[in-house]
Amino acid sequence: MRMTPTQLAAIAGAARECFAPRSTIRLFGSRLDDARRGGDIDLLVEPPTPLAPKELVERRNRFIARLYRQLGEQRIDVLIVPAGVVDDRPVIQAARRHGQLLTQVPE
Repeated sequence: MRMTPTQLAAIAGAARECFAPRSTIRLFGSRLDDARRGGDIDLLVEPPTPLAPKELVERRNRFIARLYRQLGEQRIDVLIVPAGVVDDRPVIQAARRHGQLLTQVPE
């Protein structure tokens, strides 16, 4: 995994501020491959319960804004899918299957 301690701490802190307890954050995509360079930060957020569309957008935007402030502007892609909800999109299935758990928002 190509993530610095600073990046991991920023993600954990922003997740605590923006998402409900028991939400999980997984890293997926090119940042999991140590042999590659660069690449965006792909994150899958799984809150414990579904969010209304407006709330989902607000939380996603707030999460990304906090990461930009702490890490500087860079490509950060955030997908939000409630935990336990079936989602047939290939990107979600791949993120769930191969993603690495970074943090879970504590209760």
